[in-house]
Formats: sequence, structure tokens, C-alpha cells
Amino acid sequence: MNKIEDISRERLPRHLAIIMDGNGRWAKQQGKMRIFGHENGVNAVRRTVENCAKIGIEYLTLYAFSTENWNRPKIEVDTLMKLLVASLRKELKTLHKNNIRLNAIGNMDALPKKARRELDEVIEKTSGNDAMTLTLALSYGAREEIKQAVQQISTKVKNNIISPENIDETIINTHLYTHNLPDVDLLIRTSGEHRISNFLLWQIAYAELYFIDVFWPDFDEQHLVAAIINYQNRERRFGKTSEQLI
Repeated sequence: MNKIEDISRERLPRHLAIIMDGNGRWAKQQGKMRIFGHENGVNAVRRTVENCAKIGIEYLTLYAFSTENWNRPKIEVDTLMKLLVASLRKELKTLHKNNIRLNAIGNMDALPKKARRELDEVIEKTSGNDAMTLTLALSYGAREEIKQAVQQISTKVKNNIISPENIDETIINTHLYTHNLPDVDLLIRTSGEHRISNFLLWQIAYAELYFIDVFWPDFDEQHLVAAIINYQNRERRFGKTSEQLI
């Protein structure tokens, strides 16, 4: 059984992103409503955040609510938003205890006012923490993010602020929601699905992908450690040959 102590601190993924999938199916297995799965998913979030802080992960990004999730039944969406507010209030102490700064990406204007207010408050209260940055992807969609970046850059080209020949990866990065985050090193998806689901499409260009057949509420320290050790055993070449890395 893998433990945190088995992880090499020299080859940690700097930025870990997780698609937290399977809450609804987990609840169905228990004979419960979907919201029961979301409530238990919050416990998995707490475990994972604290374990990542203990391991020394600098950036952790969690896919909490996608732009497509707004199409779910209204009662489920409303309950998820209430759960978000309650969790933010409850976990503020945990964030401070672990010196974690909260960040958020996505279309924040789409969130209910109460959820947005609570989110902004926790972001402000944790802004001085510097051990780890926890980013919640809320009302987030990578295609929407890229579309907005293209629109913003196009406007600047039109107004002679940027010339087309000077547009490079750095320019594009500065117009993304994640402009203050490094590229993703390791992407984990739970529940056995093998999809990216419109999550950080630009930022995972060279990420290592790790899929695990475990529903999110059951994701624990052992699963996290196994994913990181698996990452550390891979050769990351970034287009080069193995010989060039020596």
C-alpha cells in the first residue's frame, strides 16, 4: 500500500488538476439521491486538498462545475450552489490551517449572487496564504475560455494594441482564466471515464493523464499517492528523445 512517505519530493507535479467524476453514480449504488453523492464528494475534496498540502503540491485545480452542468435539473443545480456556499464557509479554517490560497476560474457572473459573494469573501480572506493555490473551476468551459481569449486579443489587434505577428503562446496565456497558473503537469479523472470533458484544453497540452476506476467520493490518500507515484515513474520528454534528456 502506497503512502505519502513513498513519494519523491524531487519530482512532484507542480500543478495537479482533477476531474472529480462519479458522485451521482456513487449515490445510485447506495440507493440514494444524487445530492447524497455530492455531499460525500465534499469530504473527498477536503481529504484531497489536505493531502496535497501535506505532499507539497503548489497548485491544485478542481473541476467543480462546468458550463454544461447548468443543463442539469434545476433542483440539482440549486442544491449544488447551496452546497458550494456552505462548504466555503465551513472550509475557511481548513484553508488557513494549511496556508492555502483560494482561487477560482470560469464565468463567475453566472453564479448566484450568494455563491459569488461567499466565494469572493473566502478568496479575499485567504489571499495572504502562500503554501498552495487551490483553484475551483466553476461555471468553467475550456472552449468558452479560449473563445473569450480570442475575442479579447482580436479587439486589441483591431485597436492597434497588439500586432498579429507578435501573438505567441505568452500573449494567449495572459488572456486565459489561468493566466496566473502554470501549465498542468498531471491530470487525474475519477470514475473510470476516459474523457477530458472540456477542461483546461490549452493548459494540459503536455500533462500526464491518469484515469482511475473509482468514484470521486471514494477517492482517498492511497489513490492520490498512487497517481503521483505513477506520474513520477513516467518519462516526460516534451517532444524530445530519451537520449536528449540525459
